[in-house]
Amino acid sequence: MGLNGSTPLIQIDGVAKVYQMGDVEVRALRGVTLKVQQGEFVAIMGASGSGKSTLMNIIGCLDRPTKGRYLLEGHEVSNLSRDELARIRNRTIGFVFQSFNLLSRTTALENVELPLVYAGLSRRERHKRAAEALERVGLGDRIEHHPNQLSGGQQQRVAIARALVSQPKLILGDEPTGNLDSRTSVEVMSLLQDLGRSGITVLLVTHEADIARYASRAITVKDGLVLVDRRQDPLPAVPLPAQEEATA
Repeated sequence: MGLNGSTPLIQIDGVAKVYQMGDVEVRALRGVTLKVQQGEFVAIMGASGSGKSTLMNIIGCLDRPTKGRYLLEGHEVSNLSRDELARIRNRTIGFVFQSFNLLSRTTALENVELPLVYAGLSRRERHKRAAEALERVGLGDRIEHHPNQLSGGQQQRVAIARALVSQPKLILGDEPTGNLDSRTSVEVMSLLQDLGRSGITVLLVTHEADIARYASRAITVKDGLVLVDRRQDPLPAVPLPAQEEATA
């Protein structure tokens, strides 16, 4: 149970992950234990090869641990089948990547609608929810724009809207500011802070200590183990601009 008696959204107990690379065993995780409550904003830091991406993949139900337990909303998901993991991902988790992964020939609205197509929602409901998600990230006036008509920051906000449209409890960001300049990075972090305040759990992987300062909790991973897990007063991020000029 969490401090307030509630079940943690994420509970990882002694999780290890071993990859077989030919004749060599690579121990990516060596026994990680942690809990994350609903509504926390957590940054996971570590150098390349530290195990942070493997940990993110297990939390995102993209991979399974070799050893240990992973409970999501109190339900053990460590040993579920690939199809069962896919259902959980689609229902509970939204993903935001460093490369925005937008379809270039479709509008912002159509990009955001994509997860709902796979969920089988009607076209009218998809349109409504996608428009609401874009409004939430400050792009209500750009729904018909294509990615090449948007700045990098706007494209990442479309990607965040796409992650939000399925109404997930958990947003996972894999270096979400990696392709953005400093000012735009801070705007994206402001948006992620707002999502955290609304009750969505936000967990991001970053190698940038200044980006991790916007989270309320910072976890450092080294050699497949949690080296540091500390709470912090997050830096206040700047609000999104009311209007931002698109770049062609």
